[in-house]
Amino acid sequence: MLIEQVNVTLDPDTAHPELNLSEDRKSMRRGDKWKDLPDNPERFDANCCVLGCEGFTTGRRYWEVEVGDNRYWAVGVARESVRRKGKSNFSPEDGIWAVERWGDKYRVCTSHLSPSSHLKRILVFLDCTEGQVTIFDAETGASIFTFPPASFTQERIRPWFLVGTLTGSSIRLCL
Repeated sequence: MLIEQVNVTLDPDTAHPELNLSEDRKSMRRGDKWKDLPDNPERFDANCCVLGCEGFTTGRRYWEVEVGDNRYWAVGVARESVRRKGKSNFSPEDGIWAVERWGDKYRVCTSHLSPSSHLKRILVFLDCTEGQVTIFDAETGASIFTFPPASFTQERIRPWFLVGTLTGSSIRLCL
């Protein structure tokens, strides 16, 4: 089966009010002010998250994300129905499959990870048909974590991103 590279763009309707999206919607930066944006149901209001515009129910895809030297971020996928209002845990039970860096620690759900070096580029691989999400170090090609198979039940799965607590933290989508 073909594996398609996806040109992901960020969905401004889902962006937390402290996120500043670039004009081309390929990067985001944590701002220091809460923007006066409509409180639509799609918008995250507690965690500085944003979804990709693209959503998938079938097929195998991947995309790359540059996290650079940022120390507070999370990258992965989320169900279309992921909770957007109030705090959320970043776990499959909450509809999020992601790896995160918080300071010098990397983790997935409750498991701590020990990559061989600091991750600067992440590759997210999504196989909707098999319910599989795998996170790779895009610089070395090493697999960082493969989540246990999930049942996506034909719900759209979308790219998901978070930048942490520091003003100026940023993430850039590659391609």
